[in-house]
Amino acid sequence: MKIREVMKLQRKVLGITQQDLADMSEVAISAIKQIESGKGNPSLSTVEKIMDILGMEVKYEICQTV
Repeated sequence: MKIREVMKLQRKVLGITQQDLADMSEVAISAIKQIESGKGNPSLSTVEKIMDILGMEVKYEICQTV
């Protein structure tokens, strides 16, 4: 799943609106809408704020190719 799909699904599971998520995460509603529609390109800090509100965490993985 893509981050936008996970975000939208978890938001709906929690029963919160896009506006609620924007208010709680202090991220603009327009940014929330863009992310969920796949048109946004959020910064990592924005994603972390949103995921924190949704009760999720961002996992970083670094892969090295030979």
